[in-house]
Amino acid sequence: MNKKQKKMLIRILVSAALLIGLHFVPIQGIARLGLYMIPYLIIGYDILRKAWKGILNRRVFDEAFLMAVATIGAIAIAIYEKSGDFNEAVAVMLFYQIGEWFQSYAVGKSRRNISELMDIRPDYANIEVDGQLEQVDPDEVEVGSIIIVQPGEKVPIDGVIVEGASSLNTSALTGESLPRDAKAGDEITSGCINMTGVLKIQTTKEFGDSTVSQILDMVENASSRKSKSEDFIAKFARVYTPLVCYCALALAVLPPIISKFILGMDANVSQWVYRALTFLVISCPCALVISIPLSFFGGIGGASNQGVLVKGSNYLEALAQAKYVVFDKTGTLTKGVFEVDDVHHNKLEREKLLEYAAYAESASSHPISKSIQAAYGKPLDRSRVTDIQEIGGHGITAVVDGHQVAAGNEKLMTTLGIEAKPCHHVGTIIHMAIDGEYAGHIVISDVIKENSKEAIRRLKKAGVKKTIMLTGDARSVAESVAKELGIDEVYSELLPADKVAKVEEILASKEESTKLAFVGDGINDAPVLTRADIGIAMGAMGSDAAIEAADIVLMDDDPLKISKAIKISRKCIRIVYQNIWFAIGIKVLALLLGALGIANMWIAIIADVGVMILAVLNAIRALFVKNL
Repeated sequence: MNKKQKKMLIRILVSAALLIGLHFVPIQGIARLGLYMIPYLIIGYDILRKAWKGILNRRVFDEAFLMAVATIGAIAIAIYEKSGDFNEAVAVMLFYQIGEWFQSYAVGKSRRNISELMDIRPDYANIEVDGQLEQVDPDEVEVGSIIIVQPGEKVPIDGVIVEGASSLNTSALTGESLPRDAKAGDEITSGCINMTGVLKIQTTKEFGDSTVSQILDMVENASSRKSKSEDFIAKFARVYTPLVCYCALALAVLPPIISKFILGMDANVSQWVYRALTFLVISCPCALVISIPLSFFGGIGGASNQGVLVKGSNYLEALAQAKYVVFDKTGTLTKGVFEVDDVHHNKLEREKLLEYAAYAESASSHPISKSIQAAYGKPLDRSRVTDIQEIGGHGITAVVDGHQVAAGNEKLMTTLGIEAKPCHHVGTIIHMAIDGEYAGHIVISDVIKENSKEAIRRLKKAGVKKTIMLTGDARSVAESVAKELGIDEVYSELLPADKVAKVEEILASKEESTKLAFVGDGINDAPVLTRADIGIAMGAMGSDAAIEAADIVLMDDDPLKISKAIKISRKCIRIVYQNIWFAIGIKVLALLLGALGIANMWIAIIADVGVMILAVLNAIRALFVKNL
């Protein structure tokens, strides 16, 4: 509880004590009014001040204005009727402030929960100066610097471990409670906590570009991207509040006029004014205005706790309608860890063919290129290779030791006018040509992620209508992976532009009420992630371009999190609609009863505060998603 909440609680308790005490004080007239004004002003001075500022700024119709008019009107009626019953006006303001305090406490609690979940911002980075550790601002550390992370400290900046080994707590990033082992040569992500050994890390990014900064930026900016439900509530409140004010005015004025001048009957003016004031109290839209954004806020916070970063409530709302999930293959459903399975050679020996392939691929950081270089296993003298040219979706050509070398798929061989020999092994086939003659091919296979098959099964169980895989791999490889995982449709041998075209085609054929989610990790996936209704990127191994283009980021690259994210979004939307229908339903009923004179102001404020408390409590349920 913060200072503001404590101060409000004291005001509530003091005002309530004075109100109860005055009930037993036998005093009448002006003195009675003066005494009751003490608890009224203690509990309501800020509401009155806010209402007055709203009038001066021409923003009249808000909750403060409704409460001020209702309570001042109740006091005026008590003075007019000489009843001396000021309890109602003070009690209405008191109950309203109790509801506001409860709402403030609930919202603050949910914010603290999310802050604790996302408490990954590092306060400093350690650098070594003259044999001593010096703490500096992470923003001041340049790329390529060596930083020291001691046990218990947060990793401040992304980098590569150059010395040491340790266990890492990545729960704040991924939601995974099990520690992850790390050693020299491993990449390390900022935001995780070093648990055991001392690590020396060479930074690969500036602090502003590191994972921890991107995560915090995503969470902080998520509230700026409003869902359709939130936009509806905001527009609804702007129209609803002035409408009920005019209705209350009509309720106070029209019945007495009709009774007096049309029906010729005496009208009880104070009775209709009282009904109008009750109508105003009931009409406060705070349950809707507060609980709907809080529901989305809770959903985003709950998802963050599970390692799923949602960049806005509009994406959470769209994900709840996802019926088509389209996957990239490499790095998404597979580990992106390639290994050379076999080398089928013609005239050249196996080692010589691998050597030419490794040198041709020496300038590429693609996982397939890395696997060929690893299979060759010897240091590469880059002076031996020149004229490297990468042909998108085809392969690479280069000059190695004066020989023209081509390494790529069948399309590359066809482009060069070289006949490629088919391979019956399942895997990625790298065809090789030396000086214009076919020299053989290398068979490379990718490892399927352990959870991919279960992820597809859970998506179907969650109600996803169709799963689709798009890949640039050969048809045989793509169909083999799709069959093993149980994917409904597969499209292979696609260039990046082909993937966009295929997604456009699927978008055109699906029902308008359903959404399409695309899941990818590479730079070439960025255009598709942007075009899909919801783009989901793998955050741990995914490229910066993919993470930037995506609407949702999975921090541990686990495809199981996709179905979890969908369940979280659907729970959040269910809560939102529950609150909308509950709040509006109770409001309409209470407004009707108030207009008919059945509900008095006591019932009105209890109903209003009660609805708000129940709606806020329901909204907080969106935070709890662990067992979904």
